[in-house]
Amino acid sequence: MRVLVVGGTGHIGSYLVPRLLQAGHQVIVVARHAKPQYTPEPLGWPQVHWVVADRRAEEEAGTWQQRMESIDADIVIDLIAFTPQQNQSMMDAFGGRIDHFLHCGTIWAYGPTERAPYEEHHPRRPTTQYGIDKAQIEVDLVTAWREEGFPATIIHPGHISGRRWLPIDPQGSRNGVGVYERLAAQEPVHLPDLGLATIHHVHGDDVAQLFHRSIDRREQSLGQSFSAVAPYAMSLLGCCRSVAALFGTEPNLAYVPLPDLRAIVGDESFAIIESHVVHSPCSSIDKGRRLLGYEPRYTTEQIFAECIEHLLESGQLKI
Repeated sequence: MRVLVVGGTGHIGSYLVPRLLQAGHQVIVVARHAKPQYTPEPLGWPQVHWVVADRRAEEEAGTWQQRMESIDADIVIDLIAFTPQQNQSMMDAFGGRIDHFLHCGTIWAYGPTERAPYEEHHPRRPTTQYGIDKAQIEVDLVTAWREEGFPATIIHPGHISGRRWLPIDPQGSRNGVGVYERLAAQEPVHLPDLGLATIHHVHGDDVAQLFHRSIDRREQSLGQSFSAVAPYAMSLLGCCRSVAALFGTEPNLAYVPLPDLRAIVGDESFAIIESHVVHSPCSSIDKGRRLLGYEPRYTTEQIFAECIEHLLESGQLKI
């Protein structure tokens, strides 16, 4: 089948496109640059039909929907729609002429965890604009499926990571390699409160797996939403212990009230940590397992191990 992947060179597309090609699909990728960012280019990518375009610029110019209308595809995977307006433009462009439309959402659409693990049928209570917009896109797509038969599936990834993409670190931030250096050297790492806030990673290839399985089991996935996450969430404390163990050490941890962390890590890192602490995501994959056979290959511990191995090999992390 002809599969259009919008934003197909990023964290998910870098793994999804080779999967689709290996399955025998014809793949069209729309991206700003005709090159994958996170996987080796020789792995099937020469077979891709490229459409080089800047989505945001074309949306501002009013030409994006026309470009989409000019593309002939059986399946459309939109990895980079962040507002209901962007999604509506895609629905208008492809309505009535495709077999399957898959949207990349986010577990931030769920809001802070109230019941753990969070299941896809639980109420959505997003608190950030990003989550609110993604939740509205989900509502629009499910409504279009129920009322008009628009063939939609929504995949909600957790914290996407990969060999060449730093995961949310064990402190709950994206502070480069600093936390890993401190854990390796047994220098103090400050955690908010008791360090029991959770984060829920997922490897980019496992997100790609769930998209692929949704296509293969179309009838089971139509009109449905699925969480794409690792088999289990982990606390910040557990992440610190896991990463320190990779270096053969125990973590040297200091616990401080969340508001006091700002003075230690700075405003930018604190904002990221605070968001993760407030949300403390912990999602279930039972629905994906039951309906689609989803089985993530990577645990959070394995995600950290793969990423740290790359950091060491590339010289970005020195211990």
